[in-house]
Amino acid sequence: MAKPGAALTESNVQTACPLDCPDACTLDVTLRSGRITKIDGSKDNHITNGYICAKVRTFHERVYGDDRLLYPAVRRGAKGTGQFKRVTWDDALALIAEKMQHARDTAGAETILPLCYGGSNGFMTQDYADAILFRRLGTSRLLRTVCAAPTGAANLGLYGKMASVSYEDYPSAKLIIIWGVNPGVSGIHLMPFLKEARDNGAYVVVLDPRATTVARQADLHLAVRPGTDLPVALALHRYLFEEGFADQAFLEQHTNGAADLRKKAEPWTFERAAQTSGIDAGQLRGLAERYAKASPALVKCGWGLERNRNGGSAAAAVLALPAVAGKFGVRGGGFSMSNSASWNIDRTWLADTEPKTRAINMNKVGRVLTEPEGTPVNVLFVYNCNPVAILPDQRRVIRGFEREDLFTVVFDQVMTDSAMYADVVLPATTFLEHYDFARGYGPITLQLGRPVIDAVGESRPNSDVFLDLSRRLELSVEGDPEDDLESMLAVLNHLPEKVGNDLRENWTARPPHDGRPVQFVDVFPNTADRRVDLFPPALDTQAPMGLYGYQPDPGTAEFPLALISPASDRTISSTLGELPRPEVRLEMHPDDAAARGVEEGDRLRLWNALGEVRIKAHLTHLLRPGTVAMPKGLWRRNTTNGYTSNALSPDSLSDLGGGACFNDARVQVERVMK
Repeated sequence: MAKPGAALTESNVQTACPLDCPDACTLDVTLRSGRITKIDGSKDNHITNGYICAKVRTFHERVYGDDRLLYPAVRRGAKGTGQFKRVTWDDALALIAEKMQHARDTAGAETILPLCYGGSNGFMTQDYADAILFRRLGTSRLLRTVCAAPTGAANLGLYGKMASVSYEDYPSAKLIIIWGVNPGVSGIHLMPFLKEARDNGAYVVVLDPRATTVARQADLHLAVRPGTDLPVALALHRYLFEEGFADQAFLEQHTNGAADLRKKAEPWTFERAAQTSGIDAGQLRGLAERYAKASPALVKCGWGLERNRNGGSAAAAVLALPAVAGKFGVRGGGFSMSNSASWNIDRTWLADTEPKTRAINMNKVGRVLTEPEGTPVNVLFVYNCNPVAILPDQRRVIRGFEREDLFTVVFDQVMTDSAMYADVVLPATTFLEHYDFARGYGPITLQLGRPVIDAVGESRPNSDVFLDLSRRLELSVEGDPEDDLESMLAVLNHLPEKVGNDLRENWTARPPHDGRPVQFVDVFPNTADRRVDLFPPALDTQAPMGLYGYQPDPGTAEFPLALISPASDRTISSTLGELPRPEVRLEMHPDDAAARGVEEGDRLRLWNALGEVRIKAHLTHLLRPGTVAMPKGLWRRNTTNGYTSNALSPDSLSDLGGGACFNDARVQVERVMK
């Protein structure tokens, strides 16, 4: 029974979610005596509309969980055993500064590698205080290519990252193609708008190897083979050009390179594309006919189609469709992808330019750590990232982290798979304990997130720690912020005046064009000539087979199955992977299982030349034959032998952007007795 007056200690605080999801929800957090008891969606945000995903709804389980890092610690056992001794912040940072100083003075600062990716994705938690430190120190640079690099290169090359159709305008579309994305688990607030569009009579098509929730609700599902989206998109282009549905007036007025794209598409008949991708040629033709005639017609290009050798060209071909078909200029028509650049905010608060030091592709980190060419990496600073869990060629990454001569710092919220190999672990605050800016890349939103509780244990924000290290290494200059609060105010003061004033007054900024831009009416390509470049020479030069050149499937008779790792409803990449979850199983189509004598629940050996994973089987018709699946973001604890799908993923690179090729993993499966 509650004590008299206990209810008086309950309060609600509003903040914003900066985690790696398109929606950037507004949150209502309930506190009792300064402790989080509930996290829900705020009705003040019409996109969030009072509900949030289950991942963030239970985020306080991470905040107060057993895996939470509460104080700095240094390694006392073998790497990977997780044996640490508590130390003070002063001792931990003094040791780190000493190791960095020694590395710079003896072998050069390029022997130091900052290893990070999205983390909380805010303006403060990445590329501010950390960039001040590492740029002034002159460390190696990291190419953050594990996700969004191929699609980003395609979007930038064709449109200069022009603002795209926002969620609110989906109900205006008469045909919607959902290509390589599953909003049922990533960007759930799109789902009501899709339902409204269908209720309004929209024809919905999904291209995905899996029959996801949205695919099962769609009018047409094309279960393409992983890595074959490019031929499908080019077959659609061929139809538009050859059958007279290309909008010649738009192409002449607003594009460059249409003739080159047409030439690349010409060989891809419906029959050839269908045979390559494993879909029905008649259904592909039907889609082409519907798309050509529908208006408004919308293509939602996701990130799933980029995770292979053809990923960049596939994204470029998909994004080019509305330009060739003339689908712009009407509400609900065009394409939808990332709206992160819609605010046209450049980071003027960061005065330091990036030095021309060596650049390391993060997909090659395992190889760089174990087989260095030239200057080795001797100091690794890991933050906003869990590389042991998320990088390809996992076994090689682990071998690199096991190096006794590699001094590794892991700055994180919980004891991750990567932190187990650290020499020093530093406890980081969660987004509920520090300031940050949450920018939606689905809806066009920008919010100021504020701390709702005091920092748990001795955890500290990114800005405080990196600024402290800068001072210890004598890299600070006059005008640098002192801490998290000053960093937040510095960002506010460098934002466009209207945006900054909105955030000060309302914690949220009013978006340009009311967050609902109509492409080629309100916004135009951010290219040099404001035209769509359908065949950018720089991308054509970069791609091994030339832009839109198809690279065949890497499968062999020995390893015929395509292994994919789609996003799940349990984690955001690997974030929250420490929380309990149902037993993870390998999804297989019953036909593939029967051919191998596998039944539901059998213990399996899943392997290729890179390694093997031990896991149980789950048979399902929701996955196309020839493809098997494990969830993205698994931790080592989630499989029998401590390896995930990334142990089987090559560290080869996509055609554009140097992206990861997780879905190019080709494997074999067998039933095992133990």
